[in-house]
Parts: sequence; C-alpha cells; structure tokens
Amino acid sequence: MIQGSGRCHYHPERTGLGICVECRRVICRECTTQFEGINRCASCLEKRLKALEGPSERREWSVGNVLLALVGASFVYGGVLLLAHLMSAGL
Repeated sequence: MIQGSGRCHYHPERTGLGICVECRRVICRECTTQFEGINRCASCLEKRLKALEGPSERREWSVGNVLLALVGASFVYGGVLLLAHLMSAGL
C-alpha cells in the first residue's frame, strides 16, 4: 500500500479514518485507538504502553554474569595491588 492512499495500512480493503501519530500510517476505524487523546495504531500503542511500564523486572544472574563480575573484580583488585606496589617502591 502506498502511504497516503486513503486505505488502511493493515486492512487495504478498508477506507482509512485517520493517521497514527507515531508511524504515520493510514488506519481504519477498527485499527484506530485513542490513547492520551491521540490516535495510534495497535503496534504503536503496544510500544507506548511498554515504555510507560518502565524498566523490566530484574533478572537472576546467569553463570556468564557471575564470571564476568569476578573477572572485573579481579582486574580492579590487581590494579589496586599494582598501584600499592608502585607507591611503596617510590615510583
């Protein structure tokens, strides 16, 4: 479908009623959903609602995450030891 043809993006056999403010696609009466007083199509509305929900739940640590944290901590600890050694050597 060519954008602006007046036919619904999701239902090409139907006449378009409005335009989604997010994706700018022509949508029919069935596809139009007003949220916050603005027309949005179903896919854009779903994205908007997910954004309003905020960050997702914190997930459990996997083995890879634990290993990465241990390697990072080792590098930091090694750097502190090296810095302490250099300071005691007077460099």
